[in-house]
Amino acid sequence: MADGLPSSPCRLLTADAARSLVDSVDAFLFDCDGVIWKGDKLIEGVPETMELLRKMGKKLVFVTNNSRKSRKQYSKKFRTLGLEVSEEEIFTSSFAAAMFLKLNNFPPEKKVYVVGEDGILEELRLAGFECFGGPCLSHFVVFYKLQILHGFRELELCNRGLREDGKKNILLETNFYFEHDKSYFNYYKMQYARTCISENPGCLFIATNRDPTGHMTSAQEWPGAGTMVAAVSCSVQKEPIVVGKPSSFLMDFLLKSFNLETSRMCMVGDRLDTDILFGQNTGCKTLLVLSGCTTLPELQDASNTIHPDLYTNSVYDLVGLLQQ
Repeated sequence: MADGLPSSPCRLLTADAARSLVDSVDAFLFDCDGVIWKGDKLIEGVPETMELLRKMGKKLVFVTNNSRKSRKQYSKKFRTLGLEVSEEEIFTSSFAAAMFLKLNNFPPEKKVYVVGEDGILEELRLAGFECFGGPCLSHFVVFYKLQILHGFRELELCNRGLREDGKKNILLETNFYFEHDKSYFNYYKMQYARTCISENPGCLFIATNRDPTGHMTSAQEWPGAGTMVAAVSCSVQKEPIVVGKPSSFLMDFLLKSFNLETSRMCMVGDRLDTDILFGQNTGCKTLLVLSGCTTLPELQDASNTIHPDLYTNSVYDLVGLLQQ
């Protein structure tokens, strides 16, 4: 905690404010990246904070935009870091994407093309949908043979792992050659997504989130899903349906799972434009922590229009303040 900070529309968390906050809520909704961990490294004081809040009878729920893992995979990650969190306490944007399709009666005979990682594939399959795409593992050079197709050349892929299995053709001009990074996002997959959207009337373009950056490691931020969504969105000149924060879509499922009122919840996050805005959009109290993406100068910048109710350095501050 620091004293003498410049004035801000939101309040610095103090001992009195911490006690008042805890007394006014029944549940804390925690973002994960930048709040609970960075990459695979647990942020200091998280176990103690969770233990204290649970002893005080508070419900803890984890709401993450990171779609790389399914709820089951995240539960395993929590255990690996020494935290006991059940699948039912985890709400991910990958789960939200699957539930969006289910609620909107997406035809089960149709396929879902995924530009993303295993978490999305697993949640879609658990919801009963057939999906393809997703991550691949190696880096290799694409070898192909050329066939005439409408005056262009069709890329007929010799490595079947590269064919995305959605009955779409990627067209190349004569003598076109490229190295293909066989990961969950690359130029080929961007083109395949663009083809699916532009050639299928009524095709849904769904984004799990539009986060510009994320903590893939504890060392630094990396480009987030939002950068990849932007690439596809620009190429098709169409905005996606966003199911992750700050959309209130996830809250609908949370309220069905727990008998809670949003006015008795506090959203704790490190991003203003997702976590804090999500809390404000759904009627929760909001607490920004500076352990992740947002810095104090960014929070207090005159151009910032998103102001949490309270802010502090990390969730661990709650322990010290509540024990004063």
